[in-house]
Amino acid sequence: MEAQSKGFFWPSFADLMTSLFVVMLVLFILSFKLFKDREQELVDQNEKLEVIEQEYNKIKEIETALMGISGEFFKYDAINKRHELAIQVEFDKNSDYIKPRYQLQEAGRAIKEAISDVQPAQDVRYLIIIEGMAARYGDVREIYKNNESYYIDYAYALSYQRALALKKLWDEKIDFTGPEYELIVAGSGFYGKGRYEPAEEEKNKRFLIQIIPKVGKI
Repeated sequence: MEAQSKGFFWPSFADLMTSLFVVMLVLFILSFKLFKDREQELVDQNEKLEVIEQEYNKIKEIETALMGISGEFFKYDAINKRHELAIQVEFDKNSDYIKPRYQLQEAGRAIKEAISDVQPAQDVRYLIIIEGMAARYGDVREIYKNNESYYIDYAYALSYQRALALKKLWDEKIDFTGPEYELIVAGSGFYGKGRYEPAEEEKNKRFLIQIIPKVGKI
């Protein structure tokens, strides 16, 4: 009986070892596959990071080049990272009419020339945001209007109309319709960052211009 038991033992032991070998082989193949997939993921991530770094460096170069737009028509707000028209535009009360004496078409032409001078790669586009602003009511008899929804909404609409008036003025003589440009018109009403203090509230009747270079499609 003992010899017979031994005879059964070795085949069973061999089957067990074969099964263990198959299991280990499968685990090895699976682990190797997971390792290769992870390795490829790291390679892809590194490639993406390199592309992002290249795009970032390209955008920074363009932004630096666009700083040259500052001067006669624009001044750069380093805190809020945007350009402001150096020309103080005076609107009549509740009006969006831009008086011809301000020559704001020349300011638009300066933007286009600055972008043309950069001559970047073909995949760079420019998002140009024209933001109109409005001054709050300063007369003690009208201060209450600054907190009433009707007048707040009206200020948004008026500041937008002022920005739209500037865009229309540019459209008369300057072509921003090319695929490298996209113009956005906005109005911030009584709000927005970088406003003048109440003592100079009238100066908030102005335009802010943001030029944002973007790599790829906008």
